[in-house]
Amino acid sequence: MESRSLPVPDGLDGVRVDAALAKLLGFSRTFAADVAEAGGVSVDGRTLGKSDKLTAGGWLSVEWIEKRGPEVVPIAVPDLGIAYDDDEIVVVDKPAGVAAHPSLGWEGPTVVGALAAAGFRIATSGAPERQGVVHRLDVGTSGLMVVAKTERAYTLLKRAFKEREVDKIYHTVVQGHPDPLVGTIDAPIGRHPSHSWKFAVTPTGKDSVTHYETLEAFRGASLLEVHLETGRTHQIRVHMAAHRHPCIGDPLYGADPTMSARLGLTRQWLHAHELSFAHPGTGDWVTFLSDYPADLRHALEMLRAE
Repeated sequence: MESRSLPVPDGLDGVRVDAALAKLLGFSRTFAADVAEAGGVSVDGRTLGKSDKLTAGGWLSVEWIEKRGPEVVPIAVPDLGIAYDDDEIVVVDKPAGVAAHPSLGWEGPTVVGALAAAGFRIATSGAPERQGVVHRLDVGTSGLMVVAKTERAYTLLKRAFKEREVDKIYHTVVQGHPDPLVGTIDAPIGRHPSHSWKFAVTPTGKDSVTHYETLEAFRGASLLEVHLETGRTHQIRVHMAAHRHPCIGDPLYGADPTMSARLGLTRQWLHAHELSFAHPGTGDWVTFLSDYPADLRHALEMLRAE
């Protein structure tokens, strides 16, 4: 059992318990609500619920049981590509169907687990299940990810991603033909107001900027090159759907299932094609490229044939 006691700061006067715990103790809002619902939050001896408001100057006591994160299970992923490897970093070419790291509810293979199974030793910073992970790709997105193998590399790469000093180029096939053919989508992204597992363009979301360029046009679809200025969860999928051009094969964000079936796609046509950054060991600018996997090539060939 963990516990913490402290006075309620003036800045949290009138703030809901779950929101206050998130700010004070770094809890997620969901975990903070669970702690309150379990009777673990009190002010001046009075137990509070998650939606009760705090009063400045009161003595806040919090008790909770620390959640154990999901464990890293070494599971070999035979088609996990290694685009580059040295003492500081490993750049992987992730196949679809593989998560970046373990998470609650995911029982499939992960990049972290695949690297462990292959004998790679990676940085230990961050949560144990996310060792070395400085950015992520969705389970259904293939392509390039860099993983830190040393503490120095982890720190420098995390900073580079945060400061937008990494070039991330994706290729995606979307429904229809974006107008204009080259453009920028600048729209904040946050949790979907009615679906906890989705994201959406919302006024209260985080700053999100996507640059796109049409590479090839087909009947009813377009191949785009996308440059991400920010790196929000599902950013390309959300922005293209909001632009009324969802990624083909992405029913979560409105893709036509009949088109996906016709092209033989069981996931979104989205691939992390190019990744460039300053190498954390040498400082040299390095660039890595990834070819389209077989399922995306097949869908593209079908579109070209039509």
